Amino acid sequence: MNKKVILGILISVILVYLSVRGINLQDVLNDLKQIQLSYVIFFLILVILMQYLRSYRWGVILQPMEKIDQVSLFSVTSVGFLAIAAIPARIGELARPYLISRRSTIKMSSALGTIIIERILDSFTVLTIAVIVLLLTDLPSWMIQSSIIFFLLALAMFCFILFLILRRDTALQFINIILSKLPGKLANKIDELIHHFIDGLQIVTNIKLLLYLFLLSIVIWLLDVLAIYILLLSFGFTLPVMASFVLMIILIVGIAIPAGPGYIGNWHFACVLALSFFSLAKADALSFAVVYHFLSMAVVVVLGVAFLPFNKFSVSEMKQQMNDH
Repeated sequence: MNKKVILGILISVILVYLSVRGINLQDVLNDLKQIQLSYVIFFLILVILMQYLRSYRWGVILQPMEKIDQVSLFSVTSVGFLAIAAIPARIGELARPYLISRRSTIKMSSALGTIIIERILDSFTVLTIAVIVLLLTDLPSWMIQSSIIFFLLALAMFCFILFLILRRDTALQFINIILSKLPGKLANKIDELIHHFIDGLQIVTNIKLLLYLFLLSIVIWLLDVLAIYILLLSFGFTLPVMASFVLMIILIVGIAIPAGPGYIGNWHFACVLALSFFSLAKADALSFAVVYHFLSMAVVVVLGVAFLPFNKFSVSEMKQQMNDH
């Protein structure tokens, strides 16, 4: 078994233990019985809407290379998110680039470039929200400092990508100097891969579209905050809206840590930690975490399985195509 997979599972087991330690499970069961289903339905609608907006945003990023119909985008996105949750060691991240390359003329390596843009947009948006929220909330200073550092790192990454696009010739000259040290066949393959990857970053040169994408990203993450708040209400918890912002931020950090399939452990520990800042009992926080995780994964699984027959793939074939490109 892959060492990263073993590490992820081990971390998940430890975090599950830390999440349930000292909790009376009967208190958790009592909380689960009090959930108001009307709020849960609203939560599910918001999560599906977020999925739709993510697929739409991806289409905007892909547009300079090829315009993809929304049904295909939503279908591929749904299967891609299922792959991310189900396949360990982040291999699932390759699913969307692979699948969209099969439905279009876009190279897989170019599509991978668009996923990088997505990640930077999400990081930049969430970190902007994080810096604002944490400055307005009485939380440990290390959280504020960490958010500022990650914000600056995301900004640096964006500037680097901007350099790749706007000074493409200069960047490629520098890359060619490095590639000249490698064997000819390997250097040619890497060179072709880099060219396709840069093609996937074309959206960066269109400032109007970039601002539009940033606005879409803000809407997506504010919907996420609203969904969290609605689910908190379903338990009858009277927490400030700020709790939903803090939970979202800490959860994003939590699931970025290597984990077993489905973010089990990471998700629950992050929720318990975030809600502890607002004096919510640990049993109540765990109850929320269990339901939040179950419903979120249920949406991912149901949508992914529904569209899987139209987007079949194998992990080995996906890796092979990445190597070929």
